[in-house]
Amino acid sequence: MSKIAFTKFSGSGNDFIFIDNRNLEHRADEMIDFVRRVCRRGQSVGADGLMFIEPSERADFKWRFFNADGSEGEMCGNGGRCAARFARELGIAADSVSFETIAGVIDATMNGSRVKLRMTQPFDYRSDIHLDINGRGVEVDHLNTGVPHAVEFTDDVENVDIVGDGRAIRTHDAFAPAGANANFARVSGANSVILRTYERGVENETLACGTGAVATAILAAARGLVSAPVDVNVRSGEILKIYFEGAGSDVRDVYMEGETRLVYEGEMTEEALL
Repeated sequence: MSKIAFTKFSGSGNDFIFIDNRNLEHRADEMIDFVRRVCRRGQSVGADGLMFIEPSERADFKWRFFNADGSEGEMCGNGGRCAARFARELGIAADSVSFETIAGVIDATMNGSRVKLRMTQPFDYRSDIHLDINGRGVEVDHLNTGVPHAVEFTDDVENVDIVGDGRAIRTHDAFAPAGANANFARVSGANSVILRTYERGVENETLACGTGAVATAILAAARGLVSAPVDVNVRSGEILKIYFEGAGSDVRDVYMEGETRLVYEGEMTEEALL
């Protein structure tokens, strides 16, 4: 295998590997095992996901986004912000860009390292879903913000069994067959929420989840707990700002804004796959 150039980005704690595949040198559908191997932490580059940047006839570029387990994702908010920044670094676009995803065409604007992403229209709003999770009754709300999210509002977010309860919600029959990301949130003010997320495809808690932050902010507003814009404090300690009009099934004009970091550039050798 020849060396593969890549760039590593972090979006509010979510970290991603980016590969410029505009020449279609790599067939993304045949790279699932490659994705699993290079996303391993401690043994390879390590990341929450990997993205191939490819040509698009509908937008400035197209992405193929893969979770760390090799599954292809419809959308990723923090990954989308990093993708916009990567496109600017590649010279694909300046401070505004559009890109094609499975969930639809996404628009983004940039101000330095800060990126504001226009989200696809949320759908599948459901409230007051009662679940039996590891012997306790749980009430969650659900919203698809490009990917499906279940949110439990709790006063004790720090002591949640994020892996045990998160996995049980993520795989619950109520969200079959695809499952849902599991979010645990505490309202901390009239315009702020503290959030922890167990991510589908990573199958663990992550330091941030952009689509989860969006879903949580909208669902909190639907319950009358917060008003937009909402600051979502994620596990990394950073804040994602969520803008929207309306709430619940009537929500519209949804945006997410936060910082991105270009962490490093490098080349993978064949030993990255061992």
